[in-house]
Amino acid sequence: MTTDATTDKATNATLIYREDFTEALSIVRVRPDSGRVPDFVPGQFVRLGLPRERPAGSTGRIRYTRRAYSIGSSPLVRDYLEFFVVLIDEGQLTPRLWDISVGDRLWMDEIAKGEFRIDLAPPDKDLVMVSSGTGIAPFVSMLRTFRSEPCWRRFILINGARFARDLGYRAELEQLVSEIPTFTYIPLASREPDDSGWTGLRGRVQRALDSTTYEQLVGAPLTPEDCHIFLCGNPAMIDEVEVLLQARGFQTDQRNQPGNIHFERYW
Repeated sequence: MTTDATTDKATNATLIYREDFTEALSIVRVRPDSGRVPDFVPGQFVRLGLPRERPAGSTGRIRYTRRAYSIGSSPLVRDYLEFFVVLIDEGQLTPRLWDISVGDRLWMDEIAKGEFRIDLAPPDKDLVMVSSGTGIAPFVSMLRTFRSEPCWRRFILINGARFARDLGYRAELEQLVSEIPTFTYIPLASREPDDSGWTGLRGRVQRALDSTTYEQLVGAPLTPEDCHIFLCGNPAMIDEVEVLLQARGFQTDQRNQPGNIHFERYW
């Protein structure tokens, strides 16, 4: 992306790292000009954006195309924020984001927002984190932040993607399984070819929530008495899993009625 006077005036951050591990999935790190990221708790989000193109010589108000992204880095890291980003071909922002390179400029919120926090659950419960695609990012932030002082009995991270290559943070999470005794990682690939080398589960995240399958993988039951469920990603996945869990006695957390299902919708 080329940088002109308007772009430089309208931006407040720099892309400092980019890892493209498929043609449509990237992990990026963004550093604010202030050199210090906004205060946040794992699970919160900020918006990234780019100024909209304007006619040459225009002096009117600068307008932006913005989108909210959950933060994947830990608040213990103070000089950048990390995001797991998927290219949406018909989107207004991500096709433009895909054109920027390390060193290029963009806009980032100076305040983090969101109520999707790990402290919504008591520390003596099993936390079952269910995500699709890039919805894994807030759970990675939580795990990175509290790995040394866990605020859970068990932390079970379920992440579904179409293909095994789309499973973000997979290598890091597989390593953490050997380092954190209370952590279980359950990846699923719904469209992975049968003749590939993938040895994990095939299907959608609902398969891992089957009572028998879950207990075999985790070594403990999936019950409302023992577990709090956090859902993040595709709204259709959230709706389907919410119905499935409510049929088993789980209750959605609401402002006037506390429950043990918590969610963050994407798009």
